[in-house]
Amino acid sequence: MSTNGHHGHHHKVTLGALIVTLGIIYGDIGTSPLYVMKAIVGEEAIRPDLILGGISCIFWTLTLQTTFKYVLLALRADNKGEGGIFALYTQVRRSKSKWLIYPAMIGGAALLADGIITPPISVSSAVEGLSKVSPFFKETSNTVWLVVGILTVLFAIQQFGTKFIGRFFGPIMLIWFSLLAIMGIYQISGDLSVIKALNPYYAYELLALHPGGFWLLGAVFLCTTGAEALYSDLGHCGKQNIRLTWIGVKFALVLNYLGQGAWLLAHQGEFLKYGKGAKEVALNPFYEMMPPWFLPVGITIATAATIVASQALISASFTLINEAMRLNLWPKVKIKYPTAIKGQMYIPSINWILWLGCMIIVMVFRKSDNMEAAYGLTINIDMLMTSTLLIFYMILKRYNSAYVIGFILIYFTVELSFLVANLLKFPNGGYVSFIISLCAIFVMWVWFKAKKIRSRYVEFVKIDEYKELIADLSNDLSIPKYSTHLVYLTSANYKDEIERKVIYSILQNRPKRADLYWFVHVDVVDEPYRLEYKVNHLQTEDIIRVDFKLGFRVAPRINLLFKKVVEDLMQTGEVDVFSRYESLNKKQVMGDFRFIIIEKIMSNDNEFPVVEKLILESYEVLKKLSLSEDNAFGLDGSNVVVEKFPLVISPTKDLSKLKRID
Repeated sequence: MSTNGHHGHHHKVTLGALIVTLGIIYGDIGTSPLYVMKAIVGEEAIRPDLILGGISCIFWTLTLQTTFKYVLLALRADNKGEGGIFALYTQVRRSKSKWLIYPAMIGGAALLADGIITPPISVSSAVEGLSKVSPFFKETSNTVWLVVGILTVLFAIQQFGTKFIGRFFGPIMLIWFSLLAIMGIYQISGDLSVIKALNPYYAYELLALHPGGFWLLGAVFLCTTGAEALYSDLGHCGKQNIRLTWIGVKFALVLNYLGQGAWLLAHQGEFLKYGKGAKEVALNPFYEMMPPWFLPVGITIATAATIVASQALISASFTLINEAMRLNLWPKVKIKYPTAIKGQMYIPSINWILWLGCMIIVMVFRKSDNMEAAYGLTINIDMLMTSTLLIFYMILKRYNSAYVIGFILIYFTVELSFLVANLLKFPNGGYVSFIISLCAIFVMWVWFKAKKIRSRYVEFVKIDEYKELIADLSNDLSIPKYSTHLVYLTSANYKDEIERKVIYSILQNRPKRADLYWFVHVDVVDEPYRLEYKVNHLQTEDIIRVDFKLGFRVAPRINLLFKKVVEDLMQTGEVDVFSRYESLNKKQVMGDFRFIIIEKIMSNDNEFPVVEKLILESYEVLKKLSLSEDNAFGLDGSNVVVEKFPLVISPTKDLSKLKRID
């Protein structure tokens, strides 16, 4: 049984596919005009050098970071049509640099933290525009509760899937980008001189010559925060659709930023923020550009666009955690598949953790102005980690050395500059997303290290030494039959090996007589959607081994997959699955199947270094919060037996003083 690895994930370029791409890919980066220029101006007086320099920085950041790094380069680093930092890691982990797992962990954790702060800042920026049309929303607490309500409904409907509302995502974003472009053109037509901001000299002048200008990079960086999500969602749309739509998206974004610049230049010497305390007024150039009669419509479209952006980050977080689980970087958690749409999933625990994080962000920071101070730091770190892995990808793919060196010099200079500027946000709220990232990194690191430690001490034996004994056990009528078919999950990579604990379970821990013994091994491969199996008859009609090769995005539904294998073997006549009891066999009654899960528990007879002890103790805590092995492998609980096997990692050595006394 084999399937094409990516199932046509490279969609053909059609009008429909391009509109779908707009809805899936560009929610985050597409809503950045709501807050970027406002963040750049901040509390300063509006000045030509600030506005022209800020727009110049935005244009060249979008060009260098989004266009060249992600749209042109990173999209080439796909794994059978799938993108994202974990998909990139699966390609470079073949190198001898084992430490590359750490950039992958850090980048994944940073993207997860971004999924907590993006929905609040996007929705808040949109909803705050209501203060221009209704005095009721001039009160911050009223907009806060509206944001809380919108986000709560959004997270609540995740369990039903987004098949229905997903149909509207593309058209909503098409309307949104059209609005951005039209607003921009309307304002630019009144002051064409703002177009000169595309000259990189104005960026240089602001950053190098203006006092404190360098630190504005922290605000400028917000214009490209969605670029990493663009790469992560590659598998949903295909690179050609992304590259074509980016031309229009970037055009609309740049036009809108230029339009905001034109409006700001018409108000030189004024401030976007004035007043103090409860009477403080914060103007947003995005909404100031709109005619008053259009504001209700504009705010509605903006709010819809930010909901799409939030949905994209939520879906990306689900995908990220699913990949982390497959790569043994996250505890097993429950995954649901609410619709038949490929790749769509719902992870309850992650959904409500994200919701809680969003609620804390909204309640603590309250206004989008305050959230801007916390936004950008972690995604900047994520981009640096992606750059690190891309370097190794280019080396493995034998890119020209000059090209690789040029990439290192340009992107580490740019991204480290952004990081230094973003560090200024740390005491002003950046620490929140940083702490969230650290928590996620800790979970990944503990789970990864504990698995490594435990696997070092799993003892394997040659199955040839026990085949005859198992066959004799199967024919020993003095032992009550345990099951017709006995199925063990094994971690042994080689078909001629098996864990000693499995042999112990069959022969010693209440000998288990069965007519047929099955050993099932699951190998998670570097391809995203591989779905294959191989059968080895280790002992004719007594012992069969089934090896599954599953992509890192394939759910390990072993119950269903194993059933399909058995059906295939029945059709080829390789196995007799009917009951061996004479009365039942005559009626062709199917024999019973029983799965044995052997859960390794830490033995009390262990001595190990302090660090390893802390890792393993943390692992045990996380394991209690995660899914059981049978649920993680999608097994039917009615035919599963869980046995506990003590894992002695480092037995106590100092027993020489033990003496017998009379």
